[in-house]
Amino acid sequence: MKKLLFFVIFLSAAYLAKAGGYQVNLIGIRYIGMGHIGTGLTMDAGSIFFNPGALSLIKDKYSITGSVSGIFSYTQFRSADAGFTARTDNPLSTPFSVFASAKITDDLSAGIGVYTPFGSSIVWGDNWGGKYLIQDIKLKSILFQPTLSYKIGDKLGIGAGLVFAYGKVDLNRALPVTFADGSSGQVNLKGHATNWGYNVGISFKPIEALTIGLNYRSKIKMDLKDGDANFTVPSSLSPNFPAGNKFNATLPLPATFSGGISYNINDKFLIGAQVDYVRWSAYDSLIFDFKQNTPSLPDSRNPRKYENTFIFRLGGQYKATDMFTVRLGGYYDQTPIRKDYVNPETPDGNRIGLSAGLSIYPSEKLSIDLSFLFVNQLKRDSEYAPANFKGAYKTYAYIPGIGLSYNF
Repeated sequence: MKKLLFFVIFLSAAYLAKAGGYQVNLIGIRYIGMGHIGTGLTMDAGSIFFNPGALSLIKDKYSITGSVSGIFSYTQFRSADAGFTARTDNPLSTPFSVFASAKITDDLSAGIGVYTPFGSSIVWGDNWGGKYLIQDIKLKSILFQPTLSYKIGDKLGIGAGLVFAYGKVDLNRALPVTFADGSSGQVNLKGHATNWGYNVGISFKPIEALTIGLNYRSKIKMDLKDGDANFTVPSSLSPNFPAGNKFNATLPLPATFSGGISYNINDKFLIGAQVDYVRWSAYDSLIFDFKQNTPSLPDSRNPRKYENTFIFRLGGQYKATDMFTVRLGGYYDQTPIRKDYVNPETPDGNRIGLSAGLSIYPSEKLSIDLSFLFVNQLKRDSEYAPANFKGAYKTYAYIPGIGLSYNF
């Protein structure tokens, strides 16, 4: 029985690893088309996310932009020991962002943003070879950010925003117990969490054609309280899995420090680069605090030991005509998960992203923005050591996006 209950705790811990370790960089269609650079740009109200300091340097008095992307992705797994393969059947995910800003005075600007920088949805199926680790999981987050930005002279902008985060999770896994009909037991964990963070930035234009930006988005501790832990087990085992059980846990959304630069080669051609430093080391361990413990169901501490990572980005845009602007970009994104801690809830690896974009201008102020991002997660032979679950993961994602921007 102790071994059985260890599995229960272990499965719960793996869920939270997924929730804390998945960052979604799909903010703004124009930025996605250029490899998701933005810290060194002064383009539109999307600076509320990428660099609040740049907001006051935007030339337009009002800026409104919104977008949505569709993530079509799958992961293939080949077991190293059991000799089976499996493939996810993930539903469509639709991260979005909306930003609006206005100049209160010539020097002071204000804005608000709503965006979804973390989230995931993975479906492996009920009876695949890793069902005791994960069957399916949904993670959603929405961040709200009011922002102020102040221009000092014509070359320097500073800004800051207060961030309110809301997150929601829902997970299913099989349990290593069997009913009379041969089906496995089941655990469902779900709940929500909220907390506050901040976003600050500075933008500097030493010459008109050159922009340099720095941005820091703080860590946010998502405190999940009174989540629901529901177990479906044979009646003879139910005393060890109290009905209506609750749990508390904390999920860190990591801090990110970004430095970016852009240069207008001429009136039509812009190029840029950006480096992001993501402080994933905040996710060192995970503690599960069950409201109702039994001798076989204690609270648990689970090591995660994530590592800090870099993301390197390049991009550019070309104004082909007054009606069309085209964009290209790419990035290399390091995984924060050590080789011995890769599990199917977070089948993560180093990623290469290639993107393209197009803006169509029916009028001078309005643009219809399109993007397409292809993500190739490099094949990775790894193990989840606590469960001796070994194999190779390979992931692809195809992500089209559409948006509207109105600046006046």
